Amino acid sequence: MGYSREIYESAGRILLDRRKNAEDEASQRKAAFYQRCPEASKIESVLSRTAIAAAKAVLGGGSTKEQLTRLKGENLALQNRLKDLLKSFGHSEDYLEPDYCCKLCGDTGYIDGRMCECMKKLLRSQAYDTLNALTPLKLSTFESFSLDYYADKPDGDANKSPRSIMEAVYGNCLRYADSFSLSSPSLIMQGATGLGKTHLSLAIANTAIQKGFGVVYCSVNNMITKLEREHFGRDEGNTGRLLLECDLLILDDLGTEFKTAFSCAEIYNIVNTRLMAQKPTIISTNLSIQELQERYTERFASRIMGDYVRVLFCGRDNRLQKLLRNQ
Repeated sequence: MGYSREIYESAGRILLDRRKNAEDEASQRKAAFYQRCPEASKIESVLSRTAIAAAKAVLGGGSTKEQLTRLKGENLALQNRLKDLLKSFGHSEDYLEPDYCCKLCGDTGYIDGRMCECMKKLLRSQAYDTLNALTPLKLSTFESFSLDYYADKPDGDANKSPRSIMEAVYGNCLRYADSFSLSSPSLIMQGATGLGKTHLSLAIANTAIQKGFGVVYCSVNNMITKLEREHFGRDEGNTGRLLLECDLLILDDLGTEFKTAFSCAEIYNIVNTRLMAQKPTIISTNLSIQELQERYTERFASRIMGDYVRVLFCGRDNRLQKLLRNQ
């Protein structure tokens, strides 16, 4: 399945802007240099005339070999003179040429009819941005996470307070983000609603994105809806492939989606395929391991228990406490 038309058009506009900016800047450099060095401007005019003369010689037929050889020699001499002039003004030989972002395709996106790697990378980036468009990525950082809403005294027979436990969780997530790589382990964040699972998973996402990794965040409910629409032909896109191929996938609120055979199969396929490919995934859920087993399958819960690092959240609903404090 390919990318949607909107993704291709967005990537095309970006490449067009890059190409235009590079060529406009080259034109400005050329105009300024020719003003300082009129001889260079004359050389360009002569080079243009020799190119036209060569084309006419070929179209005219007859004995063109001697004429083309002569024109080629004149052209080479002029090019060498232009290089000398550029050097004398302290410029490189390619100073007058457009400085394209991609040297291979000249910011066209294609090389001999085949898609350039820069275009493939841009398409993935645009697809990630589209998937993450409705995500509050910028609102959730490590700096904005507060431990003040967690009790500093142990609950019941517990040896540690929720705040001390969550301080350790925070530190572990921060270290995970700082050292994130393609070989990082997968995490499952478990705990009741409003304890900061989404906040810290997005904080990790922000750090990974800043390090240049391709990150996709989505609530499981929205993900399933999108996969269903694409699977049954109601939407264009390749969400399934992006979920499997991105560097880091964050699945938020596992267990809140409407349970169907399709949703269970898709969730297991995504989790299992990424594990097999050794691609890190972060899952947040309100469900216990037992509840995961009952809702999905024992096989699914076993994969999570065996291959994911568990991060247990505790405390009382932070969102509710914030609301009460602001009243």
